[in-house]
Amino acid sequence: MPPRFEKVLVLGSGALKIGEAGEFDYSGSQAVKALKDLGIRTILVNPNIATIQTSDYLADEVYLLPVSPYFVEQVIQKEKPNGIFLGFGGQTALNCGLALDQAGVFERYDVQVLGTSIQAIRETEDRDLFVRKLTEIGVRVPRSIATTGLEDAIRAAHTIGYPVMLRSGYALGGLGSGLCTNDEELQQRVSRALAHSPQVLVEEYLTGWKEIEYEVVRDRFDNCVTVCNMENFDPMGIHTGESIVVAPSQTLSNDEYHQLRSISIKVVRHLGIVGECNIQFALHPSSDDYRVIEVNARLSRSSALASKATGYPLASVAAKLGLGSSLVEMRNSVTASTSACFEPALDYVVVKAPRWDLQKFRLVSKRLGSGMKSVGEVMAIGRSFEEAFQKALRMLDIGVSGLVGNAGKFQFRDLESELRDPSHERVFAIPEAIKHGYPIQRIHELSHIDLWFLQRIEHIVKLEHRIRAASRTGCSSGLMLEAKQAGFADRQIADLQRSDETKIRKQRETLGIFPCVKQIDTLAAEYPAQTNYLYLTYNGHEDDIAPHAEPLKSIVVLGSGPYRIGSSVEFDWCSVNAVKTLRELGYHTVIVNCNPETVSTDYNECDTLYFEELSLETILGICSKERPLGVIVAVGGQVPNNLAFPLHEAGIRILGTPVDSIDAAEDRHRFSRLLDQLGIAQPEWTEAVSLQDVQAFAARVGYPVIVRPSYVLSGAAMAVASNSRELEQYLHRASGISRKYPVVVSKFFENSKELEIDAVASKGELVASAISEHVENAGVHSGDATLVVPPQRTYLETIRRVRKITQEIARSLRIDGPFNIQFLAKGNEVRVIECNLRASRSFPFVSKILKTNFIAQAIKVIMGHPVPKLNNSSLDLDYVGVKAPHFSFTRLDGADPTLGVEMASTGEVACLGNDFEEAFLKAMLSVGYRLPIRSVLLSTGPIEAKATFLEKSRMLERLGLTLYATHGTARFLRENGVQVTELYWPLEQQSPNVLEYLTQRRIDLVLNIPKNYQEEELTNDYLIRRRAADFGIPLLTDIQLAHRFVEAISCKRIEDLEVKSYSSYAHH
Repeated sequence: MPPRFEKVLVLGSGALKIGEAGEFDYSGSQAVKALKDLGIRTILVNPNIATIQTSDYLADEVYLLPVSPYFVEQVIQKEKPNGIFLGFGGQTALNCGLALDQAGVFERYDVQVLGTSIQAIRETEDRDLFVRKLTEIGVRVPRSIATTGLEDAIRAAHTIGYPVMLRSGYALGGLGSGLCTNDEELQQRVSRALAHSPQVLVEEYLTGWKEIEYEVVRDRFDNCVTVCNMENFDPMGIHTGESIVVAPSQTLSNDEYHQLRSISIKVVRHLGIVGECNIQFALHPSSDDYRVIEVNARLSRSSALASKATGYPLASVAAKLGLGSSLVEMRNSVTASTSACFEPALDYVVVKAPRWDLQKFRLVSKRLGSGMKSVGEVMAIGRSFEEAFQKALRMLDIGVSGLVGNAGKFQFRDLESELRDPSHERVFAIPEAIKHGYPIQRIHELSHIDLWFLQRIEHIVKLEHRIRAASRTGCSSGLMLEAKQAGFADRQIADLQRSDETKIRKQRETLGIFPCVKQIDTLAAEYPAQTNYLYLTYNGHEDDIAPHAEPLKSIVVLGSGPYRIGSSVEFDWCSVNAVKTLRELGYHTVIVNCNPETVSTDYNECDTLYFEELSLETILGICSKERPLGVIVAVGGQVPNNLAFPLHEAGIRILGTPVDSIDAAEDRHRFSRLLDQLGIAQPEWTEAVSLQDVQAFAARVGYPVIVRPSYVLSGAAMAVASNSRELEQYLHRASGISRKYPVVVSKFFENSKELEIDAVASKGELVASAISEHVENAGVHSGDATLVVPPQRTYLETIRRVRKITQEIARSLRIDGPFNIQFLAKGNEVRVIECNLRASRSFPFVSKILKTNFIAQAIKVIMGHPVPKLNNSSLDLDYVGVKAPHFSFTRLDGADPTLGVEMASTGEVACLGNDFEEAFLKAMLSVGYRLPIRSVLLSTGPIEAKATFLEKSRMLERLGLTLYATHGTARFLRENGVQVTELYWPLEQQSPNVLEYLTQRRIDLVLNIPKNYQEEELTNDYLIRRRAADFGIPLLTDIQLAHRFVEAISCKRIEDLEVKSYSSYAHH
């Protein structure tokens, strides 16, 4: 028997970021549940307050602290665990664990690393050791040379011969990797890669090879199974996180499948993996030649996908194996009758598609390669590739109705170049190329995408042609069924036939064509399944589940769909807590969601899970099967909220706030009019009817003005215009986003404070509320702002007014459930910016800081249960919570790392402290800022900013920091008696130059304040900000944030930051 572990520490992954997202909340939560089931006390370190795993009902103690060697060692010292898991927190946890081991911490405190050993982790992460280890057993790897410096890398490239692939050791999501075709490209990539990783591998570039993955599980008794194999639609050279992925593989022969499976098991056994791992292969398209590209000795994005694709709970199994269990003695949780030592069989096809938000970033490169840029993903299930493929593209919520029929949405200036050198839109260029007469053989030569996939796309294009041709007569029964089986949606057919969705739906139903409900049972129906894990398909004759004899008290909860900028794990926390509360109240819960990274799509979270698209057609199909009491749209963010009106019109009962009230808050014009009627102050506004009217309005109220479309998330197409040229440009962009709904232009107030309130109302009466204060002034999107609870710099009278206005709005809109209102405050004047009648992204933050679950309250209200009015005034707290955003600019080549009214952050953290400075510093350290700081570059923008920052510059000087500055700032500081070293601007190309100092990492912190709201040109400032992002140097671009940061480091050192668990901060 393995030793008994009394207390185990689990490391989380911190803020969601590109390359490391919600999949680690899912795997970490499953691991904690598995430990709890075994009666083991669990300690979790993770500062990501929006996750389910940091909820108080999972781990026994949660530390909202940076996942860094310094803080984790403090937690180990305090909690004295006897085991630690490094495999459930992505690369962040793995690298932290390797550093702790190297420093002798595990040995010093007698902590055992559970699951895969540190040595095996090192052999998978260190590229040189990895190659040697696999060569020992005759497994082929790409020809490669590991290097640690620029000259070595250039020599290696010459030895191997261009083109070469560059890969960083110990890196995440392909950071620093890429194709290099000459010395100049190699030089650029290597210097950036070495800023993030100690080692760079130069390897042969396998042009046009297929990329195949296997998920493998092994126990300490050497039992080994492959749980899932997956094939990338895109060839080698495009990161698997950027690729469409299909499971099971579609183009491998039986021999190829078994050859790679055998090699996977051989490699995993040789490395001594215990638990779960992912192995990636390159496979030659026309021979049986292969290379093993890498092994991830941890749970990964692919393992979350494999779990959801097969129903095999990989993270839970991996946790139990890490504690010494055997695969043979564990049960398959889906069938409840067979052992976990089995390989799932699939009688369906799964397609994963990535979601990008590149349009939010100025100057970003839209080309795909071996580094990740996507921010989320979806997974679709169907009985044919075409069905799952088209479903997946719709699920992305990027305004397409499938692969084809997206009139005018995509314009490709050069189809050949798009196919050869892809952007995130290449998949839509393929049908265009077919329509332009390109033979699929030519498309294959340009793109290296397998001919089998291209033939399936050709089939969809031919069907599109036939559907268009049947516009006059309508689809015959045969054509309608064929279209539905190939994944065409009702609205897609309607677009192709210039009809509308309702008409097509009625026509389809008259023809007797309805979707079937199928189960995911892991064993292709060989054994009876106990699963509630379902999907809809038109490729079936009957439902797998019998209708309920009498209707259950069912409630459908709509999830948030793919993670994207603006809608992330916060809404998954809301969905999971909504379902948990409904179950406690005795309702049968049904979740609809399509995101494989989430906890909400774990089939044991609800009574019935539909892994399906969040569209009108699908929800109506589900409601006709489930006959629910109603649908909850208020907890999944903007996507479900936008479905409220169409569902209501189709006769589905929407629970909570009346649908007309949702429209009154979302429609900018209606909401602005309502505030005028209530006599509540708001910035002066006008509806954008004509450009002349808007320009006259702007001239009257004075620039700057802000352009706001309706029914959008994360400030899509919002912008601040400083003059009439910018105004015209932004209006044009906004009208494209929100054609159906109005665009409003309002006066923008400079130097105003922004506040927001998260609240729950019952029939218009407030029952719970929390006010958060933004550190940054108005003009920074609330999702990118640093939030503080309780407010630190707001007058009591302002807080009183905010509460009074909130109550008036709640009454007039008859709010029944969760909502959020944002305010501007200047002096004691308070103006309303906007109101969202749904849970907001700060709901988990305020719920955990105030130790009151706002979602549980909201669900009780929505279901008509009495809820006591909570007097949870945050002013009574004797601690402070600070929420800080995480930006992934380092991964977005070329994007300008500045903040504005359109959201840019990919994740968040929140930390607690006895005062603001302590909580703030912990939060900043959790999102990548570092202490100690020895040198700072100051470039403080407009003269007012220079003047207000003067005292802080003196503080930095008193702290003994070396101050560097660009010309204007240096002159100003010298004139005011501050010692500073002047550096030349990038475009001056003289030495000492800012860029060379940043490249040489002689600067620890960059403070660069932009001179206006949206700098459009390639300026010196942009070049400084971009170089800082490329080399991972912490950057501050907001003057208020810079003030608070300097104050915090002046009064606190890292040793002053207390290591306390969440439960030890008491709420009176």
